Amino acid sequence: MPLFFYGQDISESMDMIREAETKAALNKMFHRVNMNTGNYDVKYHRLEFDVNPNQAFISGDVTTYFEAKENLSEVTFELTQNMIVSQVLQRGNSLSYTQNTDDELVITLDQVQNIGVLDSLTISYSGNPISSGFGSFEQTTHSGDPIIWTLSEPYGAKGWWPCKQDLIDKADSLDVYITTPTLNPSNEEYIAVSNGLEQSQIVNGSFKTTRFKHVYPIPAYLVAIAVTNYEVYSHTVENNGNPFEIVNYVYPENLTSAQASTPVTVDIMNLYSNLFEEYPYANEKYGHAQFGWGGGMEHTTVSFMGSFGRNLIAHELAHQWFGNKVTCGSWKDIWLNEGFATYLSGLVIENLDGNSSFINWKQSLNNSITSQPGGAVYLSDTDTLSVGRIFSGRLSYNKGAMVTHMLRKKLSDVSFFQGMQDYLDHVNLSYGYAKTEDYKQVMETVSGQNLTEFFNDWIYNQGYPSYAVEWSQPNSSQVRITLAQTQSHASVSYFEAPVPLRLIGTSGEILDVVLDNTTNNETFFRNVTFPVSNILFDPEVDLISKNNSVTLSIDSVELEKQLLLYPNPTTHSITIQKPKSIEVEEIKIYNSLGQILLITNWKPNIDLSTLSSGLFIVQFQTNQGVINKMVLKN
Repeated sequence: MPLFFYGQDISESMDMIREAETKAALNKMFHRVNMNTGNYDVKYHRLEFDVNPNQAFISGDVTTYFEAKENLSEVTFELTQNMIVSQVLQRGNSLSYTQNTDDELVITLDQVQNIGVLDSLTISYSGNPISSGFGSFEQTTHSGDPIIWTLSEPYGAKGWWPCKQDLIDKADSLDVYITTPTLNPSNEEYIAVSNGLEQSQIVNGSFKTTRFKHVYPIPAYLVAIAVTNYEVYSHTVENNGNPFEIVNYVYPENLTSAQASTPVTVDIMNLYSNLFEEYPYANEKYGHAQFGWGGGMEHTTVSFMGSFGRNLIAHELAHQWFGNKVTCGSWKDIWLNEGFATYLSGLVIENLDGNSSFINWKQSLNNSITSQPGGAVYLSDTDTLSVGRIFSGRLSYNKGAMVTHMLRKKLSDVSFFQGMQDYLDHVNLSYGYAKTEDYKQVMETVSGQNLTEFFNDWIYNQGYPSYAVEWSQPNSSQVRITLAQTQSHASVSYFEAPVPLRLIGTSGEILDVVLDNTTNNETFFRNVTFPVSNILFDPEVDLISKNNSVTLSIDSVELEKQLLLYPNPTTHSITIQKPKSIEVEEIKIYNSLGQILLITNWKPNIDLSTLSSGLFIVQFQTNQGVINKMVLKN
C-alpha cells in the first residue's frame, strides 16, 4: 500500500502512514474489477516505453501473453480513453479495436482463441497520462531537474499503460524497456529504474534504452518506472553466500544524506531474512528510488521513497514479504498486509533498539487499541465499504500488529516464526493471495494448537479485557493469585489468554509467571523462594488490555494489621504483639540484600543488638499465611 512518512516519533509517523494509505485507497474503493477482463489469464508482459522526463507524455508497445479461460472472440484491456491506441498486432497481423468511455480497449480477434490456448497481442499507444489523483503517472521536477515517476495505487496502471488490473491475476514475469534521452537539459545522464534486475543500457545516438527483467508474479499496480538524473549507489547483502544488491537511486542534491540513512536497510534485510525467509526477490535486487511524494510505495523489488527514515524503510521492506509475495485476499483480510508490516517495524525496534524501546512501542499500540471499547481486526462486508474502516490505524494496523505479537507469545518464538515461514512458502499462498483462515490453518498446523478460540476472540470479534488481580502469600513457598476479568464489548464472553505477571520480592527478587487464564475468578498457585511484596501486571506489555488492578487480598491486609512490631525505629530490640488467633511458627530476619541473618521460633521479644544499623525485613510464618514487616535499626 502507498505509505506517507514525515516522521517524528514512532506514534506520530505511524498515524501519518495510516492517513496516507487511507487517502491512497480512495480510488481503489471507487474501482470495481472489470468483469470483461475475467475471461483470460495474464502470463507475461513486455513493456516498451518511450518517455522524456521533461514532457508529460508516454508512448510505447505493450505485448501481453495470455491464456484463454473460455473460448475468446475478443479481448478487453483497461486503458484510460485519453491514451490513444494506434495499432494492435497479433503475429504480425493488424486487428480491429475500439476504445470506449469505460476506459476499455476492446480488441476483436481474427479467429476464436480456444480455452487453454496461449497467445499474445502487441498494443501500440501514446498520450499524456491523466493523474488518477494519487500520482499514477507524474512529470514534475526536483531542484529544477525533470523527473517522471509512476504510482499506480493499485488501480492507476490503466492511466499509463494497457493492462488488466484484477488483483487476483498476477503476470508470471515481465520485461521493461525504457527509452529516454541520454542526457537531461543540464547535460547530466538520465537514469531509468523499474522492477526486477537491470539487464542492459544501450545508447543509440542521443537516446538510451534501459532493460529490466522481473521473473516473479506481479499485479499491474506494482509495475513502476521512474527516470531522472539519479545518482546510483549500492549496498551488498551477503545472503549466506548468495549476495544481492540494494540499489539506491537518489537525487544528487540528497546523495549525502541518503548515503548516511540507507545502510540500515542491510541490517533490516538481514533481520527479516533471519526471522522469516530469504528476501523473496533475492535473484534480482531490492532498491529505493526517490520520487516526488513525502512517503513511499512498495513496488516489487524497488520501493519508491520520499524520504529515508528507518521506520519508512522498515515498513516498505516488510511489504516485500507481506503484501507483495503473499497478498491479502480481500479487504476483510487487510490486517495480513498492514498488521504484519506494522509488527515487522516493531521487530526492528526490538532487535535494533532493545527491549525497553520495544515495550514502549507496544504500549503505544495498546493505548491506541483500547482508546475505544469495540472494533474487530477482521472486517465485515459493511466495513469494506468504508475506506477509513479498512485502513483503521487502531484496528487494521495496531490491533493487527499486537494480535500478531500475542500469537507469538502464545505459540512460542519457535512455532510462531516457523509458522510465518510456512505461510510465506505455502504452495497455495506463495507469490499469491491469502485470507485469514488460510493463515489460521498454517499456524494451527505448525503449533499443533487449536486456534479457533484465539481467532474468534482477538480477530473476528471485538474489544479487550480488563483484569482484577488479587493475591496473597499463604506460606513462604507459595503465592495464591486470583484473576477476574471484564470485557469491553459483548461480542466476546471471555478472553482466554496467557496472562503475564511479575512477582517482586521484598529484597528486589523477580519471578515472571504466565497464567493460562480460561475462566473468570480462576485461582492459581505458584511456588516462590522469597517473600513477595508486590505483583506487576503484564510488565512487558504482551497482552491487549486496559484498566487492570493488582491488590493484596483483604484477608492478608487485615492479617498484617493485627500483628504489631515496636519500637520502630529501634536501637536494641523489638517487641511483637499478636492476637491469639494467629500462631507464629517461625520468624526470619533478612537484610536489604535478601540474606537471612536470624531464624527463630516464636518469641515476643527479639534482640537486634548484634545487627548493624539499617533496614531489615522480619518475616512471620503463621497459620494464616506469611506476614512481612519492615524494621529500621538506628
